[in-house]
Amino acid sequence: MNIESLYAIFLDHPVITTDSRNIPVNSIFFALKGETFNGNTFAGEALVKGAAFAVIDEPEFALNDRFIVVDNVLLCLQQMARYHRDQLGLPVIAITGTNGKTTTKELVAAVLSKKFKVNFTQGNLNNHIGVPLTLLSMTKETEIGVVEMGANHPGEINALCQIANPDFGMITNIGKAHLEGFGSFEGVIRTKSELYHFLKGKKAKCFINADNALLVEQAKGIEKVTYGNSTDYYLAGELASTESYLVVKALFASGWLYLKSKLVGDYNFENLLAAACVGKYFEVDPLKIQAALANYNPSNNRSQLINTDKNTIIMDAYNANPTSMMAALVNFATIKKDQKCLILGDMLELGEASEAEHQNIVDYIENQNFTDVFLVGPLFKDTKDRTEKKKFEQVELLSNYLQTQPIENKFILIKGSRGIHLEKILDLLT
Repeated sequence: MNIESLYAIFLDHPVITTDSRNIPVNSIFFALKGETFNGNTFAGEALVKGAAFAVIDEPEFALNDRFIVVDNVLLCLQQMARYHRDQLGLPVIAITGTNGKTTTKELVAAVLSKKFKVNFTQGNLNNHIGVPLTLLSMTKETEIGVVEMGANHPGEINALCQIANPDFGMITNIGKAHLEGFGSFEGVIRTKSELYHFLKGKKAKCFINADNALLVEQAKGIEKVTYGNSTDYYLAGELASTESYLVVKALFASGWLYLKSKLVGDYNFENLLAAACVGKYFEVDPLKIQAALANYNPSNNRSQLINTDKNTIIMDAYNANPTSMMAALVNFATIKKDQKCLILGDMLELGEASEAEHQNIVDYIENQNFTDVFLVGPLFKDTKDRTEKKKFEQVELLSNYLQTQPIENKFILIKGSRGIHLEKILDLLT
């Protein structure tokens, strides 16, 4: 079946699912394959559970005309998403970057929602499957789409651009992450910049932190909507306060406006300002921009400030890489609090750079006045240190320790890669 014919079916059944455990009635089930599963084997079950059709790529599973056979289910999903996006003809903003892309995406969506009907990437569904599903969730009522794009190998951002066909783009920053997949920091730069290359070819625009020399260099030849510290930019901003929550001061036509947030860390300054810049460009009322940013609640272990009877915690353990880890540590070191405690987990997917990057973090900690330092994971455990630090091979061992040696009355930063599962100790600290 060709894409046009399948799309006609989609218009009558505009709900897509790829999970046979979650089958909305009258949806279309796309039988994707993975390393350990074959969605074709679940297609019949999906129909029994209420799906109207199942899209498969192994003909032997087609038992009746409710099975739609295509050459490749994943490619079909991607092609239909692009076709749907083109039929809608709405503006799409693509957001990528090493750090802050999910937070920035959610801030941008919150701001734009004050004026428009916005569909945006849910959670971190930002890959070759998540991007098509995001696009296919958009409807005729959608006025703007906001699509997050993630990558851990070269070429992936370009592939996602071919699907989403963005009219605007933003790279939050470029740092050291997924070095194992990219091969080097230069590989990260090339891959993230694939968004800029796409925008340049389309003569589209980028929102850009004009204080970031690396981004400015990579964005040559693209029309820019700038934000940063200079009043020469489209939106100027200054860091107003990092005491407790982050506050940014931004210059709109009517004057300076304080943008309060529930985010912690000065490293979120550019994320907040980026969202305000997008809002200004799309002519959202500045007071509504202010309200949207103030009401945004960080979640899912991203830049969350948690006040409890026992401790005050900065929970930022959704993910970690050398760039985001160092930014969090530098910010934490500047906060004027007594009894500061670090709980850090390994940074994963760094390849040959792993040993040096973990040692670099430990060397930085050596020169700071932190009361307690807990390091979790085999990579941190193998680092060398001059002062005694508590090291644990895995988070369960730290949990056992905290049950007998509880931490109380401390200001705590929790930071590490998601695979270390530092969220498991949160209940022991609250």
